[in-house]
Order: sequence, then C-alpha cells, then structure tokens
Amino acid sequence: MESARRVSCLSDPATGAALESFTNQTFDEIAIGATEVVRHIVTRDEVELLSLVSGDVNAFNGDRLDGSPNAGLRCESVSAEALLHGVLKRRLPGPGTTIVGHALAYQGVVGVGDELEATVVVQDKRAPRDVVFGCTVRRGDETLVSGTITVAAPTERQTADLTATPTVPLRRHDVFARLFERCAHTPAVPCAVVHPCDRDSLLGAIEAARRGLIEPVLVGPEAKIRAVAEAEGVDIEPYRFVNTEHSHDAAVQAVALARRGEVQSLMKGSLHTDELMAAVVPSSTGLRTARRISHVFVMDVPVYPRMLLVTDAAINIAPTIQDKVDIAQNAINLAIVLGVEQPRVAVLAAVETVNPDMPATIDAAMLCKMAERGQITGGLIDGPLAFDNAVSPEAARTKHIVSPVAGQADILLVPDLEAGNMVAKQLQYLAGADSAGIVLGTRVPIVLTSRADSVRTRLASTAVLKLLAEANQAGAKN
Repeated sequence: MESARRVSCLSDPATGAALESFTNQTFDEIAIGATEVVRHIVTRDEVELLSLVSGDVNAFNGDRLDGSPNAGLRCESVSAEALLHGVLKRRLPGPGTTIVGHALAYQGVVGVGDELEATVVVQDKRAPRDVVFGCTVRRGDETLVSGTITVAAPTERQTADLTATPTVPLRRHDVFARLFERCAHTPAVPCAVVHPCDRDSLLGAIEAARRGLIEPVLVGPEAKIRAVAEAEGVDIEPYRFVNTEHSHDAAVQAVALARRGEVQSLMKGSLHTDELMAAVVPSSTGLRTARRISHVFVMDVPVYPRMLLVTDAAINIAPTIQDKVDIAQNAINLAIVLGVEQPRVAVLAAVETVNPDMPATIDAAMLCKMAERGQITGGLIDGPLAFDNAVSPEAARTKHIVSPVAGQADILLVPDLEAGNMVAKQLQYLAGADSAGIVLGTRVPIVLTSRADSVRTRLASTAVLKLLAEANQAGAKN
C-alpha cells in the first residue's frame, strides 16, 4: 500500500519549531511509493560551503552575496543534489542511510534566497537493503534536478540528535590578506612609534618593520626601550632613536616629527591614548586638519562577504550632525584608499523609519539629504537602518527596504561612541572578527594599538596605516 506523502520545511509541522532529532525508517518498514517532500530556502552559508567542498569556486563569486539571481552555484555542481542527500539521510530512510549510486540530470542555477522543493519517492526495493528513489528538485514550476538515487537503507532503528550540529563560520573575504598583498611591493613608511616601552608595543613595531610595512623611529626614553629589547632578545640598532624623558614628551616629539615631515605616520606604544591624542589635537602644535578627527575599525568578519568599517567607536563620544558629516567623509575616503570603489554607508539607528523622538534617525535623514546635496561625496549613504537591515540582504527584503546600501553596507556609521564600541566588540568576540584601527582627520594616519590586539590585528592596523600614508603622499605630490 502506498505510504502517505509527507511535506516539511526541516521543522515540526505542528509548531513550526526547528526539529531537534530525526528517527529513521528501516529497510523492512519502507513501503513502495513512500514519499517525502522538503521545502528549503537556500542560504549564503550553504552555497559557499558547497562551492568550497566541490571545488567549483568559479561558479560562485563571494563578492556577490546580495541575494541577486547571479549570486549562485551552478546546479550541476552539488547544490540541489545535496538537498536530496539531506532528505534521504535525515528523513527517508533517515539516519544510517548510505548513498550508493545516482543517475541525475541537472539544469538551471540555484541562487541565494531560492525556495526549493525536493521530493523523493520509493520506486523499488532490492535485498538485502538497497532502495531506489525517484528524485526531483523544483523551484516553482522549474525542474532543476530529476532522476534516481540508490541508497543502502538502515536495518536498525536510529535517531540523530541535531542539537549538536555545529555552525561553520567562513571567512568569505579575507580582508587582511588582501591588505597585506597590496603592501607587499611598496617601500616601508616612516613611522614614529610613540613610547614603545613594553614588550608588545616594541615587538609589534619591529615585526611590522621586518615585514616591510614601516620604517620605525623609536620615540621615548632610550634606556627603557633598550632594556625591553635586551630582555626580549631583539636587535634595535638599525632603527633611529629620539630620546625623551617620559611618555608625554614622547607624544609631543612624535607629533613634531610628523609636522616637520620626518615621518608619515604615528603608532601608539605603551602610553595612554588620551596622552597621545592630547599632543595631536591642538591646532597650533598638533596634527589637526579642517576635518573632525575620527576613528575607524576596519573589520574582517568571517561571516560577512566584504570588508566592514565601523565608525566612530573610539574618539567622538556624542558627535553632532556636523561631526558625523566629517566622520562619514573620513570613512568614505579610507574605504576608497582600501579599494572600495563607491563605499556604501549605512547610518545606524534602532529602526528604519524617521522618528522625531529618536535623534539617531533624524541625524540619519539629515546625512542622507546632505549627501544628495554634495556635502558628503564619494559614497552612497542611506539611513536610518537597523543593524540587521544594514548587513543582511534577507532582512532588508523581509522588511521591504529598497536601497543600494541595505544588506550590503561597507561602512556602519554609528549614533555615538558607546553604540560603536558595542558593535565592534560584539563582532570581535561573538562573530570572530579581526579588527584593525586607524585615526583619521589628522595630517598623518595614527594607529592606536591595544594590549589585547593579536599579532594579526597589529599588522593589519599597520597595513592600513601604510596604504593611507602612501595615498596621502601621492595626494600631496599631485
């Protein structure tokens, strides 16, 4: 007798909740005609994992993860076939099933966001345990896969626990590797390393020098710096020293070097950020320009398909609308230097609509209008956008947001320092992001290192510094 046709979406049909386990059907229990149907929406992670495993990397462009019809993996590679395998191994027959052969025909392209319907029907049973399934995968009225798959069905009852299934974050777009590659064939940039009087700050600068990123000028108490170098067994004789009495004097002397053009960048050592910035900020003796000083985190987020800039999360506590104009322009200019042709700026707020009671939404609307009038140039700006709509094409589509920025932001412009700091650190500690930090709006770029920075982060910050310093020098010559 033919078994009932079952339809599911990888969830409990009664409650809609995600299923936590699957129980199989054994060879003896499977009836001719038994049918299982699964509906599933293709995600970015699935498409990229399949392209990686299959080796069909040319079929999938990791930079085009915007949910467009072109962002997909060729069906003949494995995408729709893998859905059929999932139905057979999880549903019918279920856990304990082994795929032993298939004869499938393919056509069409599977894209991110496509809703697929996979159907398997028992056509034949062959002792001792082979079962032949008729299989199709459809997208609406279009058949993408058709044919048969033969499995060795389980002979004993098994239940698979899905709660232990791991999530695999992928580094889709290795931001820092590309930055390092761009830095590989240009001369090192003269850099004043301010008060490198502890292990991390001194060794970080020496490693950056070894990799050809900077030509360090060690500014600080020479005796202390040499003591650290001796303790760590590193040779600092090739590098220039500027001897100072203490950290405050080191900051002042480093800024003076930059003003005289003897260095093209600054790197913070083992002094407080406030101490360094106190020497940078004064109009008459510091490194200020006509634009507001701001900070940008350049983030390499494993689950995001492009470089992501977050600003300002370190300097401007409660920026005014005019401050935000400069913050946005600084970030746009940096993104262009780092290779983004027309940066997309998402002005973040808690909601996507302008609300007079929520100042962040008013600021966002003003920034968009100012960009339309040419007061901010070089990028596309939209807002207010909530975080999900800024970075997720699926979230933007769900909320019917039509925007060239929504779902694919290059820059997140946050309402204030507290919000920016939270966003950046959540990406670091929950999403596994690496972040490089740079100070902008000054005559020369400045890296503010932290004791918590990894070697990769320190080097990436220095790579950003180098690229920006080179761009500044090229602009000065022109």
